[in-house]
Amino acid sequence: MSDQRLTSYIESVREDFENRLEEWVGIPTISAFPERRSDIDRGADAAIEYLESLGAEATRLTTPGNPVVVGLFRSDPAHPTVTVYNHLDVQPADEPEWKTEPFVMRNDSGTYTGRGTTDDKGPALTALLAARYARETGVPLNVKFIWELEEEIGSPNFESFVSENLERLATDSVVVSDTIWVSRSRPAIPRGLRGLLSIIVSLETGTKDVHSGLTGGGARNPLSEICSLLAACYDASTGRVRMDGFYGDVVPASREEIDSFLKSGFSPSAFREAHELKLIRSTDPADLVRRIWAEPTFEVHGIRGGYTGPGVKTAIPPRAEAKISMRLVPDQSPEKLFEIVRDFMQTENPDVKVELDSTLAPFLGPETGPYPAAAIDAMEAAFGRTPSLVREGGSIGAVVTMEQYLKAPIVFLGLSLPEHGYHAPNENFDWQQASGGIRMFVQYFKNLGALRLDKS
Repeated sequence: MSDQRLTSYIESVREDFENRLEEWVGIPTISAFPERRSDIDRGADAAIEYLESLGAEATRLTTPGNPVVVGLFRSDPAHPTVTVYNHLDVQPADEPEWKTEPFVMRNDSGTYTGRGTTDDKGPALTALLAARYARETGVPLNVKFIWELEEEIGSPNFESFVSENLERLATDSVVVSDTIWVSRSRPAIPRGLRGLLSIIVSLETGTKDVHSGLTGGGARNPLSEICSLLAACYDASTGRVRMDGFYGDVVPASREEIDSFLKSGFSPSAFREAHELKLIRSTDPADLVRRIWAEPTFEVHGIRGGYTGPGVKTAIPPRAEAKISMRLVPDQSPEKLFEIVRDFMQTENPDVKVELDSTLAPFLGPETGPYPAAAIDAMEAAFGRTPSLVREGGSIGAVVTMEQYLKAPIVFLGLSLPEHGYHAPNENFDWQQASGGIRMFVQYFKNLGALRLDKS
C-alpha cells in the first residue's frame, strides 16, 4: 500500500472522524451514574450504527450491568485475528474548572475538547478508521473490536462477559489503545499496569455527636484515631509504607528498565506541569519514574466524619471512615495484601472495621517477541521516533481479564498525552495524534497480517 494512498485516506476521513467524535462526546455515557443508563444504551447504539455503516459486523451483548459492543471486520478464517479493546464510558464532568460544556465538543483548529475525547472515544475511532483502511486494502487480517461501557467503574461485569463469550471472542492477539505517552515529542509503549486494592476503614465510638467540654478526655474520638492509624500505616511525606510484609513480593524494576523509562523523555518538571502539581515527593527523574510506574503506593482519598461547616463545632463525632487505595506491582497479590493490611490495622486498633472494596492484579507483558516488535515498528513508522518501553501507573481491569481468559498476547498502543487531561476538566484530544494514530494502526495491522501463525 502506498504512503500517498494512506495519506489521502487520512485526509479524506478527517471530517467523518470529527463529526463522529462530536456525536459520541454529546452522549454522556457516565457509567458511575445509574440514572445515565439510557445514555449508555444510546452510546452503544451509536457505536453499532457506525460500525455497520463502515461495513463491519456489530453486536450489542448484554451483561448484568452495561452492554458491551463487539464488532468485526471479517477477512478470512485462515488469516490472523487481532482484537482491539477500547471503552466508551466516561468519567463524570462536574468540575467547576470546565471552560466549555463538557458534553458539547469544541473543535478549535483540530483540538477537540469534551469529556471522552481522549479517554477513550477518540482513540477508539482512530483504531476503527485504521481497521477500515486495512480491510479495504486487503490486509490479511481479521479485526475484532471490544468496546466496553463499564471501564470507568472498574469493569465489574467484564469477567463474566468474557467467560460467557469465549468462542465469539477467540483471538490471536489483543491491542489496547487506552494509555498515555510521557510527552508529545517521544512516543511510548507501556508493557505494564499497576494493580489495585481499595478498602474502607471505619470506626464507630458512639451513637451521636457529644459535647467536647462535657465528654472530652473521656470520650474516644474516631476521627483522631483514624488519623493516628493512617500515620502508623505509612509516612505521608515520603509515601513509604510501614506495614511489615507490604513490599515482600515486589519485583523491583531493573536498572535497564529504569533507563528505558528515562529515555521516554520523562522529566519531573514536565510531570508536575502536566498534572498541575505544586509540590511533588521527588525531583530526581529515576526516583520519580520508579515511584509512579514500578513501586506500590498507599493513598488516602477521603476521610469522612464530624463537622465540616464554617467555624468550629465543639462536638466529638460518633464515627469516622477513611477511603484508601493501594496501587500494586508485580508480583503482589491483592488478596494477600488485603490480609496484611487488615491484620496490621486491627492490631493497631482492634475496634476498626476494614472492608474490602475492590481488587485488581497487576499486569506485565512481554518486552520482546513478534507483537511488541510489531508495535514498536508501527509507532516508529507513524511518528518518526523509536518509542520507549515504559509502564503505566494506572490500572485497566479488562486487561487482566483478557489475559486470563483469552490466552492471547496483549500490547498497548495508546495515543493520549498528559496535557489531554485524562479524568480532568477540559479533557481534549487532537488531530495530530489521531492522524498519526491511524497511520500507526494501519502499519500495526499490516505487521500482524504478515505474521505466520500456527492456527492448527
